[in-house]
Amino acid sequence: MPISRLTVLFLLVSTLILGSCASGYQKLLKSTDVNKKYEAAVKYYEKGDFFRAGTLLEDLIPLLKGRPEAEKAQFYFANTNYKQRNYVLSAFYFKSFTDTYPNSEYGEEASYLHAKSLFLDSPGFELDQTNTVSALESIQDFLNRFPTSKFKDETDNMSQELQKKLENKAFESAKLYFQLRYNQAAVVALTNFQQQYPASAFAEQAAFLRLTAQYAWAQESVESKQRERFLGAVSFYQQYLDAYPKSRNIKAAQDMYDVSQAEIVKLKVSPAAASN
Repeated sequence: MPISRLTVLFLLVSTLILGSCASGYQKLLKSTDVNKKYEAAVKYYEKGDFFRAGTLLEDLIPLLKGRPEAEKAQFYFANTNYKQRNYVLSAFYFKSFTDTYPNSEYGEEASYLHAKSLFLDSPGFELDQTNTVSALESIQDFLNRFPTSKFKDETDNMSQELQKKLENKAFESAKLYFQLRYNQAAVVALTNFQQQYPASAFAEQAAFLRLTAQYAWAQESVESKQRERFLGAVSFYQQYLDAYPKSRNIKAAQDMYDVSQAEIVKLKVSPAAASN
């Protein structure tokens, strides 16, 4: 289909306008006029052109020290990184802003966006959760400082989501010991998980895996340690039965309990008594 003259004219005009804008922006980057550069950065920011605003503000911030515009410039610069999803940088610059301007009119929003940047940078539960812990600490600091903030509900939701991520990580880490048949380590890890997350959605599964790991550990132990470890399995079974009497795993748990009880009885008889 042939291109109409009107279309060609429109494209030509658009190209000229874009070229003129780009040329103007390049001149601003090279300009030494701080006021002109600052006004342009604010205009870009308010139009939502966060890339250009951020580039100009990054150059301006050292030049604005001691001036009233410095506070807004630093907040805007931090936010340009947030808007461009550079969450590591936005977290850093929002924290720097709140440290520099603790009583700023932007203080509450900057603290909130610092916490949210860390929240958005938190990785999936299968990865290292250092950033998740940092995000939770930042959220708690924000709530302590601004307990009636308009952002409170959102930060509460972020905190709950991060807590679930840590819970998931803790359970999967404990389950991995079980899957690798490191039974003693699995018992310890699953016990710690139950203590730390008693109301977890994984609580029943954790309790059954702990019983299973304890039972397997007892079976593989040297004879001098077996009675003590089978007694542990019996104790775990009784706790499991009390908490989850209708579990679909109750039959398997009962079988482990029965064998453990039988082994305990056998192990009560000393070798000397058995030979008489």
